[in-house]
Amino acid sequence: MAQSPTRKPQPQDKFTFGLWTVGWQARDPFGDATRDALDPVRTVNELAERGAYGVTFHDDDLIPFGSSEADRSAHIARFKKALDETGMKVPMATTNLFSHPVFKDGALTSNNRDIRRFAIRKAMRNIDLAVELGAKIYVCWGGREGAETDIKDAYVALDRYREGFNILGQYVIDKGYDLKFAIEPKPNEPRGDIFLPTIGHALGFIETLDHPELVGLNPEVGHEQMAGLNFVHGIAQALWQGKLFHIDLNGQHGPKYDQDLVFGHGDLKSAFFLVDLLERYEYDGPKHFDYKPLRTEDDKGVWESASSNMNTYLMLKERAAAFRADSRVQAAIKDSGLDELATSTLAAGETWKDLEKDSFDVEAAGKRGYGYEKLDQLALEHLMGFGN
Repeated sequence: MAQSPTRKPQPQDKFTFGLWTVGWQARDPFGDATRDALDPVRTVNELAERGAYGVTFHDDDLIPFGSSEADRSAHIARFKKALDETGMKVPMATTNLFSHPVFKDGALTSNNRDIRRFAIRKAMRNIDLAVELGAKIYVCWGGREGAETDIKDAYVALDRYREGFNILGQYVIDKGYDLKFAIEPKPNEPRGDIFLPTIGHALGFIETLDHPELVGLNPEVGHEQMAGLNFVHGIAQALWQGKLFHIDLNGQHGPKYDQDLVFGHGDLKSAFFLVDLLERYEYDGPKHFDYKPLRTEDDKGVWESASSNMNTYLMLKERAAAFRADSRVQAAIKDSGLDELATSTLAAGETWKDLEKDSFDVEAAGKRGYGYEKLDQLALEHLMGFGN
């Protein structure tokens, strides 16, 4: 079996990258940067050459914080020119509400009212730019929305968080923008504990908003796995509830710090079943790689890692399709009863009263096997290139 995808990445795959991903200079809390800063225009050109669909950005990625109006306009003009020349899209944008010291206690949940008001103004201004550039999704990562001590009043902080989303939602409605928000959950880092730490927390929060229809999710592989959770299950629920507005793909080795590895360079089996899920249930949004090239890489390695993300997804897509088409897999699925899971528990016209009429041999049913080990092994064989 081929050891690389049978075709190169193409724009129709909808692979996207943030300016902050390939542009990470590899500075960490214990060491200075190991790479020079990347010009956003070069990033657009390099990604376009490799078959990417689009690029995303925080406001401060594109326009350095504190820029004059003239400089701001110049940065935007250069970026738009590169987009026009390459055909690259901007399907998503977001606001940096975490880097500047003013956000040390959060942005929308800061204790200080003036900081909360500034954060909302900053977000509104970048929403205007995002819409101008064609974005349909606005990601909200609350990187500083949290605490290191439980003296922070999480109850009223959630009041303020909801208020912030309601204000921004009303702003989008009043402006007539075709834009939706996507919350990006994360359990910890850079805060000790971040509000809305998981997919489940965010789904519950969304239903309290004035306009829940405007808000969905942008789950990230590493963020859920940092919390020891099953990312495939989380994505299944987000899809099931119609709330998977965007997705961040990367790799993670369990409950460590946020590693942001190349997609598949962590839990490969989970990545396989994730791609299988996304393709079977026809997720049609951007496949966004929110990763960081390793600190050890030079400029060449940065762009090789970008291609690795896209190629890994395509390889997993091919392997997942082959797995589903394998006659052995189809027979094992039938033996396991997995095909019956899609059948309603009550037949058409039945009610709970009909359940009382059933005859059932509970002892015999208790002896059934489900053959998951066989299916898991077949999945592993396809993943390793030994399938039919």
